[in-house]
Amino acid sequence: MGLRYRCILIDHDDTAVDSTAAVHYPAHLEALRELRPGRMPPTREQWLLRNFHGIMDYLEGDLGMTKAELARELEIWRRWTGSHVPPFFPGFLDLLADYRRHGGLVAVISHSEAGVIEGHYRAAQDPPFVPDLIFGWEHEAVKRKPSPWPVQEALRRFACPSEDALVVDDLKPGVLMARAAGVDFAAAGWSHRVAEIEEYMKAHAAAYCARIDDLRALVIPPEPARA
Repeated sequence: MGLRYRCILIDHDDTAVDSTAAVHYPAHLEALRELRPGRMPPTREQWLLRNFHGIMDYLEGDLGMTKAELARELEIWRRWTGSHVPPFFPGFLDLLADYRRHGGLVAVISHSEAGVIEGHYRAAQDPPFVPDLIFGWEHEAVKRKPSPWPVQEALRRFACPSEDALVVDDLKPGVLMARAAGVDFAAAGWSHRVAEIEEYMKAHAAAYCARIDDLRALVIPPEPARA
């Protein structure tokens, strides 16, 4: 039996790796202590919701950060991402390796930087699983999620039609990107349980995957039964 999807286009943070708790949330708390001292920091659930709706809307709108402050926020974030390696969710790398063995192609589309993402994959195991393509924050804003450009560029390089592709993400920008690119979307529901996010994902995803095994069942054909 062939693959239902010839390529999967996966998010990184809180889809492949458990990075909000280990990296991104504490990095933002440090930035707030410096840039908005005295301001009540968001809880981790509130931080997830602000990322869900769009991190730049939060930083520029809710916090009113200037260009200089945004640059400092980025500097703090890069220090954290450069010095902390979050763990992959158990079973995720095995899923990707099995998917590749069946002939599938893997691209990462993330708001983290490509070099950091590749470093996480290379540090996770030996020999490492390295995605075929990585699109990260280093691209100009008009080419980042929720822009459809990373999906379109990946499909162009893979020579893969849109109906043979699947975006896998845990937040709203991934939904919007997949919709704009005309590809199926599967929600990664295994990393957090925030009611507003879960409700939105269930309403807008072709499949809601509460566990990594749910994604496996979606993208890898079952082994034929033995006689």
